[in-house]
Amino acid sequence: MYGFCGFTGLSYDQAEPILNAMLNNIKHRAPRGSTSEEVSSSQYKTYFDANIAFGSVGISSHECEKTSDNYIIVFNGNIYNIAEIRAELENKGLAFDTVPQMLIHLYQLYDTEMLVHLRGMFAFAIYDTTEEKLFCARDPFGAKPFYYMHTDTNLIFGSEIKSFLPHPCFIPEVNTGALAQYLTFQYSVLTETFFKGVYKLPAGHYMVYTNGNVQISKYHSYSFTPENMSLSDAVNEIDEAVCESVELHMESDTEIGAFLSGGVDSGYIAATFGKKGGNKTFTVGFDYEKYNETQHAKNLSDAIGLEHITKIISTDEYWDSLAKVQYHMDEPLADPAAVAFYFACKEAANHVKIALSGEAADEFFGGYNIYKEPHSLRLHSRLPLFLRRWLAGLAMRLPKNIKGRNFLIRGAKTVEERFIGNAYIFSPEERDKLLKHPATNNPSDITQPYYQQVSHLDDITKMQFLDINLWLTDDILLQADKMSMAHGLEVRTPFLDLNVFNVASRLPVTHRVTKKETKVAFRQAAARHLPPQAANRHKLGFPVPIRIWLREEKYYNIVKTHFVSEVAAKYFNVDELMQLLDQHYSGNQDNSRKIWTVYMFLIWHNEFMEVAL
Repeated sequence: MYGFCGFTGLSYDQAEPILNAMLNNIKHRAPRGSTSEEVSSSQYKTYFDANIAFGSVGISSHECEKTSDNYIIVFNGNIYNIAEIRAELENKGLAFDTVPQMLIHLYQLYDTEMLVHLRGMFAFAIYDTTEEKLFCARDPFGAKPFYYMHTDTNLIFGSEIKSFLPHPCFIPEVNTGALAQYLTFQYSVLTETFFKGVYKLPAGHYMVYTNGNVQISKYHSYSFTPENMSLSDAVNEIDEAVCESVELHMESDTEIGAFLSGGVDSGYIAATFGKKGGNKTFTVGFDYEKYNETQHAKNLSDAIGLEHITKIISTDEYWDSLAKVQYHMDEPLADPAAVAFYFACKEAANHVKIALSGEAADEFFGGYNIYKEPHSLRLHSRLPLFLRRWLAGLAMRLPKNIKGRNFLIRGAKTVEERFIGNAYIFSPEERDKLLKHPATNNPSDITQPYYQQVSHLDDITKMQFLDINLWLTDDILLQADKMSMAHGLEVRTPFLDLNVFNVASRLPVTHRVTKKETKVAFRQAAARHLPPQAANRHKLGFPVPIRIWLREEKYYNIVKTHFVSEVAAKYFNVDELMQLLDQHYSGNQDNSRKIWTVYMFLIWHNEFMEVAL
């Protein structure tokens, strides 16, 4: 797997040094013996002709390959139904030795319809040298990234935006529209990235580039179609799908580890992974009692008979890593857990080349506590809307610390109005007060198209659907790819599987979320493999003590230096920034997430925009 990049429109003499420089910028994605081992250009594989240049890092996996039929392919990811595809192709008289060769055969047989035959995580580009056509695709859930930039004369594409930096057509410039939405969502949510003119190929889409034109098409759609199934049947189907997926994700000729937090998601994977021969589990924590799950993880690992490796992150380590993390992310991400995962991947990479992780269980099976909210608001929502709006208006006048205030305010809104995903940092009003130039877009511009697709479903399912399409792809899976690839570690996500989602999508909402419990059927399936305390453990996320740090003088001053900088003044009203910081420092309000969101943008800006000046 690992990474690739390429471009059109330059002669060989021009293209070779540019492509090598681009590959140098993503060489961290190549596997290596240890996190400190340097990746050399001997691990690059490249192709040039009069129309295109592209290459990959990680030569051992045949990511850049030319076939006898004049097709070139670069590939990043894993396909998990290879045996099934092999049987199909052999029936047609076609053989292959590598996954890229398999993809070429499928493309020759089915053209763009090849994508419906694939089960896995992937991003790739296939170039037909005869027709001079480039076909690119990204997996249904968006586990693997794909970026592109289209100019009048060139197409630039790659696994990471930083690979574009050496290209003469790429001039880094902030997309301020992305900044406005980021302040609300905490991640880059637009198709156009933080770099003006650079776009993400959306999950479940493909791109065809020919004769200088780009055409984007959707090939995969999610749908929830709840069925009337018993709880026992639901539990059986979940367990069968999860165990089969874990087994497929463990196919490798090298040792595989697993991340373990002590909760139900990672515990379920670790327990089934252990039964299939897995041995090592990894977790990280902080030197704060309320922000350290390592003992829970060790207890669970001991209970299921696995070797456990723990890394305690010091406060200075965490803060010293922030610039590296935002560099590897490519775009600002204000999720504090991403930095913790950076250290988890770094530790795992010292022991294994592949690790399993528990992403997607919460979105698929209803694991976030916020999904209980429709149950909490059910009685209140029976009141006439005009009365709920009136009560909300009264509540808005109350001090923010008054109990029940937020309940009345949220109860006056529809789910489409109140829920934009798991993070809601700045409201549009707060955001526009903060920005030097008011935004021209609103969160609803992003969320409404998704809500319209599930308008016939219940509120909990609507929330899950929105999170799968936005939060999961652009926050959770983005950090899983970028933080693991920063250390040349391959992370595999067994829950993020078409067969697993097929089961989740058919569960009645009562088997997903009740007023008191999340992931109802999923927990019972996990309980077949875990001690009761692990299967029933409440969702904690990955707690990071930023609230505490930002009330310490040292870290207050570090952030303050950025908040009063010329860069901050270019985008923000500095007085508003300092008010947020000072209110938090004094203990009057918890503004930690708001402060962190702005601070991560400024760190990112220093890494990419200031260097480019």
